[in-house]
Amino acid sequence: MNATRQLHDLGQSLWLDNITREILANGTLKRYVDELSVTGLTSNPTIFDEAIGKSGGYDAGIRAKAGAGLRGERLFIELALEDLRRAADLFSPVYTATGGRDGWVSMEVSPLLADDTSGTLAAAIAIYAQAERPNLYVKIPGTTAGIAAIEAAIFAGVPINVTLLFSREHYLAAAEAYLRGIERRRAAGLSLRVSSVASLFVSRWDKAVSAVPLPEALRNQLGIAIARRSYAAYRNLLNSKRWRDLASAGAQAQRLLWASTGTKDPKASPNLYVEALAAPDTVNTMPEKTLLAFAANGSIKGTIPADGGDCEETLKKFAQAGVDIDALALTLQKEGAESFVKSWQELMEVIAVKSATLGKV
Repeated sequence: MNATRQLHDLGQSLWLDNITREILANGTLKRYVDELSVTGLTSNPTIFDEAIGKSGGYDAGIRAKAGAGLRGERLFIELALEDLRRAADLFSPVYTATGGRDGWVSMEVSPLLADDTSGTLAAAIAIYAQAERPNLYVKIPGTTAGIAAIEAAIFAGVPINVTLLFSREHYLAAAEAYLRGIERRRAAGLSLRVSSVASLFVSRWDKAVSAVPLPEALRNQLGIAIARRSYAAYRNLLNSKRWRDLASAGAQAQRLLWASTGTKDPKASPNLYVEALAAPDTVNTMPEKTLLAFAANGSIKGTIPADGGDCEETLKKFAQAGVDIDALALTLQKEGAESFVKSWQELMEVIAVKSATLGKV
């Protein structure tokens, strides 16, 4: 049994952090499903910027949509949803077999809306309706404005992948928004079966402190400690009376998802974060390179303790080394949002140029 299957059997879902028209068309994604236990995928503006800007695989679609009068964001959303509908259909058997717990794909709202609650909510509702697939999450960032939109979207029945979370406190804010949305649905007599995941970004922590003079034992350990601290909060929430009451009424747990699990340090193992963050009832969304590396030579060396293990001791050592974790979490979220805006703007420029160029062919 390969390592990816072992991780799946442990109770952790493996999702691919990538989508391109090529891997859909040539059978690569189907092979990952069949051979590597992949049961979902995620996308973001950077992924689509790379896919559309660096290949001709989308040119025919851009030409046709531009010819039909679509431009800019409207053209991109339909182009992306074409891919995500195909992927959602591929994962549909998993979605059905797991009662909607697994088998998801994700589509991000425009990052330009990160500070616009009403605009984010409207975009989330529109994307989910346009997708016409029950197993599509709409990704909303866990910014202050995003948290308010998440609660409203859950109440409206839109499945949400909360993105750009970097700390236990970010995770708890996302979890609280989900719970409030579900509680509002219960009060209104609506179904409580609205799914969500909370995506905690891991490797960016270690990249952010790579220039800090640290003992060797602390290298590439900050992201893992933050994740384990968040996992302890997740387990505590699932054990709370508040959650148990909602679960008994039919609600489905918002799962904790590990994002940004590709190793940034070339001196470290490509399996570093995957092996360190094995845990039941979670999701790990991996870059393609990380997925293949783990399948080839990864191993499961244990699971995260429910209490987070020694994470607090590790975090104290970082604080003693001068790392302000709370401040850094805010910086990472801000920088993450800015990075997605940059990718979005580049993506819109690529689409504008290709629309104009291909329309003349």
